[in-house]
Amino acid sequence: MDESAPGGRDPGSPAREALRLAEADPRRAVRYATALARTARADGDPALGSAAERALGDAKLYLEDLDTAVAHMRAALRLALRAGSPDLAAEARIRLAFTLNVRGRPRQALREIRIAMRDASGVTRARALAQRGAILSHLGRHEEASAAYRTAIPALRRAGDELWLHRMLSNRAVLRGWRREFGAAEADLAEAEALCRRHDLGLSLGFVHQNMGWISTMRGDVPEALRYLRLAERRFRDLGSQVGEVLLDRARLLLSVNVPAEARQAAEQAVGHFARERRHIGLPEARLVLVRAAAMEGDHGRAVAEAAKAVREFRRQDRPEWAALARFRLLGCLAAGDRAPRTVLARLERAADELAAAGWRDEALEARLLAGRLALDRGLAARGRRQLAQVAAARRRGPAVPRVLAWHAEALARLSRGDRRGATSAVRAGLRVLDEHRTTLGATDLRAAASGLRADIAALGLRVAAESGRPARVLEWAEQGRASHLLMRPVRAPADGWLADAFTELRVTVARIGDAAGARGGTRGAAAARARLVQRQLALEREIRDYCRLRRGDRSAEPAPAAPVASPRALAAALGDAALVEFIDLDGTLHAVTVAGGRARLHRLTATAGLPDLVGRIPFALHRLARQHASAESRSAAALMLRDAAGRLDALLLRPLRRDLGDRPLVLVPTGPLQSLPWPVLPSCAGRPVTVSPSATLWLAGRAAPVTGTGRAVVAAGPGLRWARTEAAAVARIHGAAPVTGAAATVQKILNAMDGARLVHLAAHGRVHPTNPLFSSLRFADGPLTIYDLERVERAPHLVILAACDGGRSVVRRGDELLGLSATLLALGARQVVASVVPVPDAETAPLMIAFHRHLAAGASAAAALARAQQELSGRHLAERAAAAGFVFMGTDA
Repeated sequence: MDESAPGGRDPGSPAREALRLAEADPRRAVRYATALARTARADGDPALGSAAERALGDAKLYLEDLDTAVAHMRAALRLALRAGSPDLAAEARIRLAFTLNVRGRPRQALREIRIAMRDASGVTRARALAQRGAILSHLGRHEEASAAYRTAIPALRRAGDELWLHRMLSNRAVLRGWRREFGAAEADLAEAEALCRRHDLGLSLGFVHQNMGWISTMRGDVPEALRYLRLAERRFRDLGSQVGEVLLDRARLLLSVNVPAEARQAAEQAVGHFARERRHIGLPEARLVLVRAAAMEGDHGRAVAEAAKAVREFRRQDRPEWAALARFRLLGCLAAGDRAPRTVLARLERAADELAAAGWRDEALEARLLAGRLALDRGLAARGRRQLAQVAAARRRGPAVPRVLAWHAEALARLSRGDRRGATSAVRAGLRVLDEHRTTLGATDLRAAASGLRADIAALGLRVAAESGRPARVLEWAEQGRASHLLMRPVRAPADGWLADAFTELRVTVARIGDAAGARGGTRGAAAARARLVQRQLALEREIRDYCRLRRGDRSAEPAPAAPVASPRALAAALGDAALVEFIDLDGTLHAVTVAGGRARLHRLTATAGLPDLVGRIPFALHRLARQHASAESRSAAALMLRDAAGRLDALLLRPLRRDLGDRPLVLVPTGPLQSLPWPVLPSCAGRPVTVSPSATLWLAGRAAPVTGTGRAVVAAGPGLRWARTEAAAVARIHGAAPVTGAAATVQKILNAMDGARLVHLAAHGRVHPTNPLFSSLRFADGPLTIYDLERVERAPHLVILAACDGGRSVVRRGDELLGLSATLLALGARQVVASVVPVPDAETAPLMIAFHRHLAAGASAAAALARAQQELSGRHLAERAAAAGFVFMGTDA
């Protein structure tokens, strides 16, 4: 059958088939309706021509060509009037109204609907009323929209108008979602999905799936939301349709799980799509999501600018309910700034009332919580408690994040009344809600992000504990908000064909990029080919990440959410002669809790503001010292910088604790920028065993876990590192193992060998992926071994040495949630990891690695072996000393 000719699926009604195709496959609809319009002109049939123009308008609307869509709709209206058909004219006005509304002209749209309803009768009038409901819903006039649907949908059912019925069911589901009537919304969407499948409406099915994704977001079901939004986006792209709305919903979902960077990217793309396509009705909504993402990233300038634009655009569109939300977002940005207006409290209180009246429930809670906190800060306790009480009322029911806000409000209210125990109890309740929510997630990066949501409410518990001055309570609450996702064993990626093929293509692509980079010379064409490979790599990483995020958590495999964190008593018993230092950032001041000799003490150290700069100087200096061809002057300046930064950090971090620490072996639990500090460079750490752990609870769990490993040693080297094979051969000889090198060192072979091994030494090029941390990797013969690959290991090895640059460095998320190779190995159950937290050249690491393994084989513990090896190299060449200084021991030294 020729799709470009009238007749097609329903030869008895080519006009009806053209309109169906617009919602099935708009590109096919353009071809079909264009031919139909030619036939109508040739036959002098304005009624058929009107239907063809209306189908063309619908198709162009979905194909991101809004101006042409409007032109076709107006042409459909003119032809209907020429045909003398009031119903045809009403049909044209109905779709013209929808298109004008998308253009951001709701008043004109409603005017066209009024005319259509005046002239139409029967099912056409029901369609007009249904379309009016959809426009009113866009405007935030939900009660009026609901009334329109109550009348229109039964009429469409009676008429058997399933093409219109599926649209209105999907639209009503969104309205019900705003009202949190989730069961009813899902019932509407299930019926709409069945109708779309019955009539082969592929594009409309995408819209239904998009709405299912949004409803799942509202319910807090992240994997299900991701699944539906992924289905919708793929369908829209396959059909050449607009993707702005699905990108906007994706951004909303990512914000709900505390992933602001990705949310911002999706929101910016949505803003761009809406602006280019002149879909002005969605543009200010996208700006509001961008405002939240920018504010979460600390970019208040961008947030204020976008919020102000959204306010103006909503006002122009006569959308007062949405304008109220935009004003609150703008006000929230101003309140977060250093110079908040004196009137901000009263304005927040008014904004909360406006939001509640407009139906923005969660946002009203957010505004009241912000107002309540601000009032308490200003000493207006009674005023603050009035706002907080309204938030706290929502703590028993609903999705996780609003309930956590409500428990936070309850904790603040109790604390303002002097009820510290009650405040602590409320904080614990909020944390339990988050822990329950987190167990629904199977993807490691989403778990880490969701764990970061604990930071604010856990910080309140920490403040209460700090006011008590009791080290045990401070330590407990510091642990509540730190690296908690690492205590959850990763959920394995699904073992299916698609994922296996995607990883194979990724490895081949990365290997080809490496080959292209290693080739000398090259043409402009070669550079373009390499750029295409890089783009394909990024696309594959995004696809794999999004696919793996569909995993659900296995509740049966999770630790009990209320499992106690490490206590000083338990730590003291496990430490023996060692001392533990947990660093804590409390409201911009660094504190430390020490546990040594059976006693816990709390210390106030320094402001945290200057620490990132000091810590950042150390890897810079080490890298300069390790460079093969650096001048003597450059190395001298780098050595001076290193001594100065290390000495100043030592004076701030460890020297004030020397009475507690003495010369004991150390267990250090860093925070914030200290996570990437190579501790052995500090004078207080020189020559002594130092263990670094993401949390005291993880360290204690490692001590209690059964010893794994079969006695097998695995030594492997990857490509692209000149001295890796030499190092691997020397290390393998020490342990009586055969090194795996060259073409034999494939990812799967390394993973198989790692399973249950006693010791694994990997001399391979490492890469920390800053924006997609689970693609941090080690490169082997056939491509990268990523964190996703590590999560497939059944039995974690006992000791892993990552003899590669940056192998120990993690991406630090909010709440000290770490995502990296070393952190993943510890989460999998590895007891010990030795890795560098700074870039190091492979030629200079071999002496350290050989010395380390020699001490290890002689019976030294891993931490002691590393300390002795680094001490041995203190008199060696500067480059070797610098390379050695970047390595740290992580885990538990037992």
